[in-house]
Amino acid sequence: MPAPALRGRVTLTDIADACDLSRATVSLVLRGSPLVNSQTRARVEAEIKRQGYVYHRGAANLRRKVSSTVALVINDLSNPFFAEFAAGVDEALGAAGYVTLLGSTGESSERQQAVLTSLLEHDPAGIILSPAEGSDAARLRPLLGARTPMLVFNRALGDQWDYLALDNAHGARLATEHLLAQGHRRIAFFGGHGESSSCAERRKGWRAALTEAGIAPEPQWIVECAPTRLEAARQTGALFVRDPAPTAAVCYNDAVALGLIAGLATRGRRAGHDFAVTGFDDIPEASVSAPPLTTIAVDPRARGRQAAELILQRLRDTSTPPATTIAPVRLFVRASSQFTLPGDAA
Repeated sequence: MPAPALRGRVTLTDIADACDLSRATVSLVLRGSPLVNSQTRARVEAEIKRQGYVYHRGAANLRRKVSSTVALVINDLSNPFFAEFAAGVDEALGAAGYVTLLGSTGESSERQQAVLTSLLEHDPAGIILSPAEGSDAARLRPLLGARTPMLVFNRALGDQWDYLALDNAHGARLATEHLLAQGHRRIAFFGGHGESSSCAERRKGWRAALTEAGIAPEPQWIVECAPTRLEAARQTGALFVRDPAPTAAVCYNDAVALGLIAGLATRGRRAGHDFAVTGFDDIPEASVSAPPLTTIAVDPRARGRQAAELILQRLRDTSTPPATTIAPVRLFVRASSQFTLPGDAA
């Protein structure tokens, strides 16, 4: 018995013929044009589903000489903050008719170069980049050239590109002032690396609040580590190498704060009872951790939507100079820090 004939790829013409419409009308439906009425759109979409048609977006882009993709490059996709951020980016880009090309660098600047090189081969309309630690703007400029708009998020990379930043210094200051109000005087800054602009800004806010309270930060109160839960847990002992040790810590981010809480537990300490902990980001887990985490809320999904809107705005207008946007933050007080230190323990 002869094998059945293989069916070729379904084409735009196949859909148009089945619906008794022109190719142009079907094309308008595929591009989400408002010029097509709802009944016609429903007919075309039903036929597309029935025949299993796949829109060749790359070919369409070549014909139109535009790209409908935006590259998103994240420095640490394992961090729930960036997962939320990426979801917000994809949500807003999708609503505008764009497809997100996602890359992750794992905090490696070398990997970042390779990921960007690969994504640029797809000729994205623009790029949203959350830089890896140690990123060098001078290395990125020749790679991107002048033709690819880019929005930098979270860590500064000079003034050549649009920049969406969190109000890092103010957020860390709010967290430190909260701990001071609880009676703490030996307050550490835990996690992150000082070479990172976001970490440096958060340390600046922590230091400013202490200085205003008449407290000179001691060098051992700054504990550096990779901004991950595992590394924070491993480095918890560094807080207690000298006596008197800190009684509270402003953490670089929520992942670090949750790692510190775990590290404290292995040493017989309880966050919110004999040591106060604050985070930064307000990832979904923060409100349900044990204990619930006091943190600086930045709404990562909303920041993702904001980043997408800013790159789309740049695609519409390439003539204006690069701009910096500072996203607001606020303090959410929960059980991890909410105890008052006795006066003789401060």
